[in-house]
Parts: sequence; C-alpha cells; structure tokens
Amino acid sequence: MDTGLFIALLNPTIALALGAAFLVLWFYQRHRPYLAVLAASYSASAAGFLLQYFTLPIGMAPTKLLSNICFTFAACCLVGAVVARYGRRVPYVGIGVLAGGGLAAFCWFLFVQPDLTWRILSINFGFGGLSLLVAAELRAVRNNGPTEKILFVLSLLSGLNFIGRTLAVVIAHGAFTSYDGFYASSYWTTALLSHALLSLLIALSLFSAAALDVMKALKTETYTDPLSGLLNRRGFEERGILLLQHCATARFPVALVLADLDHFKALNDVHGHAAGDRVIADFAAKLRAGAGARGVAGRIGGEEFAVLLPLSDLAAARLFAEAIRTLYSAGGVDGLPPGTKVTASFGVAARTGDEGLEPLMRRADEALYKAKKNGRDSVRLSYERPETVFVPEAGSVG
Repeated sequence: MDTGLFIALLNPTIALALGAAFLVLWFYQRHRPYLAVLAASYSASAAGFLLQYFTLPIGMAPTKLLSNICFTFAACCLVGAVVARYGRRVPYVGIGVLAGGGLAAFCWFLFVQPDLTWRILSINFGFGGLSLLVAAELRAVRNNGPTEKILFVLSLLSGLNFIGRTLAVVIAHGAFTSYDGFYASSYWTTALLSHALLSLLIALSLFSAAALDVMKALKTETYTDPLSGLLNRRGFEERGILLLQHCATARFPVALVLADLDHFKALNDVHGHAAGDRVIADFAAKLRAGAGARGVAGRIGGEEFAVLLPLSDLAAARLFAEAIRTLYSAGGVDGLPPGTKVTASFGVAARTGDEGLEPLMRRADEALYKAKKNGRDSVRLSYERPETVFVPEAGSVG
C-alpha cells in the first residue's frame, strides 16, 4: 500500500473506531448525552479526512468545503461534549463565533479570493481558538481530578498544535500555491500525525471520565437508599466514621440524632405501602434539609433514621431534633387523608472524647427507646458518658 494512502487512512480509521466506541457507551448510558455527541464528533471527523483525500464528482472546491464543514462540525461537537461533561455551561456564542469565523474565512479564500495558504491558516486558527476555549472552560475544574487536568493540558496542546505548528510549517515551507504535492508536504504529514495522537489521547481521557462516571454511579447506588435518597446504613457508617475522624482531628464537637417514625407499621397496614413510602420520602427530605451540606443523614432501617451533626453539642442537636419533630407532626403528608397525623421520636447523644460511632449510636438508641416508651412524639437525651477502661498504673498491685 502506498505510504501516503496509509497515512491518509489512519485518521479516519481511528476516528471511526472511536466514534463507534462512544456510540456503544451511549447506547448503554442514555442518560449521558455527551457520549452521543462525542460519537457524532469522531464520525464527522472521519468523513472530513476521507473527503480530503477522495474528491467527489461535485468537484474539488465543493468537496474541500464539505470536508471542512465536517471538521468544523466535529470540532463544535467535541467542544460542547467536553464542556458539558464537566457541568460547565456550553459557550454556544463563543463556539459559533470561532467556528463560523474560521469557516467563513475558509470560504472566502476558496471561492472569492482563492489562496490555499490562507485557507489553511484561517481554518486552523478557528480550530485553535476552539481548543483554547475548551481550556478556558476546564481551567475552573482542572484541579478536580486527573482526567480534568489531563484534558486541560491536552486542550492547550491542541490549541498550540493548530496555531503554532501551522504557523511554523507555513513559515518554513513557504506559501502553498496549489494542491500539487500538498498531501506529501510537511504540513499535511504533521497535521495527520498530530491529529491522530491528540485524538487518541483526548478519547482515552474521555473514556476514563466515562468510566469514572460509571464507578461513581455504582458507588452511589451501593451507598444510597433509593426510596429516601439518603445514605443507607453502610453508607452512613462509612461517612460517619470519616466525619468523626475529621472532627476529632479538628477538635470539633459532634452530636448524633436517631429518629424513628411512630406507629409506622400500623400506618402501612391502614393506608398501604405506597402511602408509607411517601411518609418515608417526606421525612427524609426534612432531615436532609435540616442537616444541610455538613451533616450526614441516613436511613439505617425500615423507619429509622440517623443524622450526624458536626459543630453541634447536645443542646444544639436537641434543638435540631425538636425542630424536625415539630415541623413533621404539624404538617400533612401528600397521599394521606386530611387530618392524619404522623409523628416521630428522637434520641440524641453528644460525642465525648474520641468516642466511636458504634457506642455513640448505642447511647442515642437508648435515648430513642426512652422516647418511644414514654409516649412517642418526643425527644430524649443521653447524658451518659461512654465507659472508660481502667488501666492500672505500673507497679500497682491488684
């Protein structure tokens, strides 16, 4: 096979393979539309490279225009997908100005004032601007993780490739007067190889980001209770232990609130499980709102909940529990008959010393038991201190 043809087919082959891979990913993750946009981007890029090498019956100039429209579409899709993946607002105006400006200049130097060198410069400068636009958007999130940092660097390198490499090659080579010998020139060879390398690196980074998305979703499913949206028992215990460690290091107070819905089994029997599910979801929403971003809230049993409150002593945790109890008992729940009162009981314990989560939960559970035993719809506190182990002094006689 001719070496030039092999190099020319390298990019469309790579692009089609990457496009197909992103399409398969999107097929299994329809809730992530940026994957479909990436598939469209790499597929359009493959078409653009094929049209560079093979001229359609419509003529050379229209074929070149169609090729660069494919490249421009691919670049716009890639920019939009990367920016959207990281939760940034897609800069449609900036994309439109840079892509439209580069393509308009290309058309001018193709049809109005034919000049191959200026066509090369105009379209590459447009793509370089789009690459730097991505870098500017990723700058705010570049320290969030390794993939963000890698994509930020690759965006800068891509901008340098489109602008710096193009200028350097054009200056070194001189003006291009026609397509004769163009595909054997240093510009085209370096363009193909650099595009292949950057495409692979960017795609690998995006595949890594997609894999991290899946792992994060699986972890969320593992640690989250689907009905309440709170942490499940496993998630609460792991997050709770970490929070206690951080508070111990910073010497911050921590308090634990346990809550149990009163007569929940009877409510299920009378009104049905759907009504019971709405009661749990409604109570969980109030706990989540009350705990805020710093607190750790979880559903640790059927109708039992727990909230760890950093920077809270026993009095502050009691106020929190009383506020939730009053708010919950005073309001109705959608789906229940008017006038149906749903209440909850609370047990509160404040951490003493380096007390672990298990003994802290045990003390809060004892206080909760007292609240349930003494009429429910109330808050009880644990004033007990955790047991300490007596260690005899050296040399003492038992």
